[in-house]
Amino acid sequence: MRIALSVSAKEKAKGEQSPYFQALVAAGARPEELELVSPADAGRVRAEDFDGVLFTGGEDVEPARYKENTKYPSVHASRARDDFEFGLLDAALDRRLPILGICRGIQMINVRFGGTLYQDLSNDDAAQIEHKQAGSRSASTHTVTLTDPDSSLARAFQGSCRVNSLHHQAIKHVARGLRKTAYSEDGLVEAVEAADNYPFLLAVQWHPEEMADRPEQRKIFTQFLEKCREAAAQREAS
Repeated sequence: MRIALSVSAKEKAKGEQSPYFQALVAAGARPEELELVSPADAGRVRAEDFDGVLFTGGEDVEPARYKENTKYPSVHASRARDDFEFGLLDAALDRRLPILGICRGIQMINVRFGGTLYQDLSNDDAAQIEHKQAGSRSASTHTVTLTDPDSSLARAFQGSCRVNSLHHQAIKHVARGLRKTAYSEDGLVEAVEAADNYPFLLAVQWHPEEMADRPEQRKIFTQFLEKCREAAAQREAS
């Protein structure tokens, strides 16, 4: 089994100390099964060489991707990362690989499917609670509520749970092809999944890798790993 962790160049430099890497190891992955990839790897990374892809946090998605101009100086996009990740996501979808998105990941996936984003929650007056917490990244700061008891997220927790919050953007309109499976206290979209029978596509707005010592957060990664192992077994059998 091999899993690609698509990260920023800064995150890739952390190597095995990356919280995303450590969360997957804590959930049962072996270090040699994981590879951190970034836009600098665009020439060699191919979806067909992997059994799942994790799209992580980092830079903003360029507003032009959802047919808007950049409205605020707080928007910091990376065209190179967008080009790399949109291409990798397309290839992963074509191969029906398991996909997990975190923070930027949920936003990028939503835009790829045709949805839009709030460019800045404060400037867009879109939030009633704090979504960019100060202090420890592992501290819980607000509650998310599940909307679908039959969702993949429902295998991690029932009802609601406390999460951290480290973002200034969020989903505005959920794309066709996705469905909302959790929301925050002020109504922002906190999780989406595939609306059809896609094998596994789950994306969350918070950072479970920073809270992976908590059972409900670790279950997000264990589910993803289970699906990646299934994909690997199918690839080896074909």
